[in-house]
Amino acid sequence: MKDVHNSEGLAHDLDGSLYDLGVRASMRVFAAGDDTGALEAAAALRAASQAIDRLRAQGAGGRGLSAGALDVLARLSAAGEEEQLSAAGEEKGLSIGELARAAGVSSRNVTGLVDTLERDGLARRVQDRHDRRSVRVRITVAGQDWLAAFRQPTQRAMSAVFQGFTEADLARLRHLCLRLVENQHRIEEYLGAGRPDRPAP
Repeated sequence: MKDVHNSEGLAHDLDGSLYDLGVRASMRVFAAGDDTGALEAAAALRAASQAIDRLRAQGAGGRGLSAGALDVLARLSAAGEEEQLSAAGEEKGLSIGELARAAGVSSRNVTGLVDTLERDGLARRVQDRHDRRSVRVRITVAGQDWLAAFRQPTQRAMSAVFQGFTEADLARLRHLCLRLVENQHRIEEYLGAGRPDRPAP
């Protein structure tokens, strides 16, 4: 298709859809004549993710937290609010495994993030009241204060980066991204089922 607009390496297809000139050129060579739609979409998703991560890192960087640590802290905060609203009123926190599953990363990765949060006084490990071999992670008052200070700048940044997006656009984007996540989970389950070192589900 012919380019009808070009700005900072981006162009529009005739239907108005944005694409990256350099990515399309390289993917055409890589695909050797096959369709490049999925390859270009993957590259665009990666570029968008990196752009948001850079924005978040700039906001959190001055406060010493990576995007991953910020995600863990936010999950701990949400868990703390749920505990306060529960009838039992017992503060439990989240286990490393629960945090890993929620974030879709390895337990080892989460352990490192929790180490960082604990070092900075934003979270703390506590012994599980029902299983003394296990530990839970809870957000601290300093962690809640950190999130409160970070909330407004983050909301402003997200409003800026998603400028021009309608509510329907955002819902559609979220839906499509989560469909990719679902597909990836299915691929991992399929590949894991055929490995002799993994137990059958």
